[in-house]
Amino acid sequence: MTDLVTAFARNPLIAILRGVAPENALAVADTLIEAGFQIIEVPLNSPEPLESIQRIAERHGAHAIVGAGTVLTAAQVDAVADAGGRIIVSPNMNPDVGRAAAARGLYWCPGVMTPSEAFAALDLGASVLKFFPAELVPPKAIAAMRAVLPQDAVVAAVGGISPDTMSAYFKAGVNGFGLGSALFKPDYSLDDIGKRAVAFTDALETLR
Repeated sequence: MTDLVTAFARNPLIAILRGVAPENALAVADTLIEAGFQIIEVPLNSPEPLESIQRIAERHGAHAIVGAGTVLTAAQVDAVADAGGRIIVSPNMNPDVGRAAAARGLYWCPGVMTPSEAFAALDLGASVLKFFPAELVPPKAIAAMRAVLPQDAVVAAVGGISPDTMSAYFKAGVNGFGLGSALFKPDYSLDDIGKRAVAFTDALETLR
């Protein structure tokens, strides 16, 4: 089974499927996996998110990391784990969520914006520091924080990321990116999603 380190090394782009419905989840996931994506997140404010997570995890969980976003409570962590999710992504840094994720053996990716939040999250075992919203944490700010964070800390920029904005964040020390509406919206066609996915993977290749 693929671990997060391996998935990040292959493709550090996190697909955020906010609003995906269970009946469309597999087709969307198939399209993204075919384009090279390794990490898929279904936010919990989507329709029947646990059903989508379970379906995607059953098909792709052996070779991709599947989990939930917008996870706000320890109870939600348990529900995601029971559905087969392996990654817990949050917009905030809630220690209770971090401890619950660790107890279930899940990867925890909390949202942080300051050095204090970042170091506290790492002390609690965060797998990835999610700088969110990236619109409020420009590359210069991330570069400054990178100078004091442990070298092995994994950092992702999330919020407003497009193929054109990735380069500046990458140069600032970001390891990966969370991709929302620039990659997926419920009304995008599968063809459109595929083209958007390729645009992101092509942009990633130019940075490596």
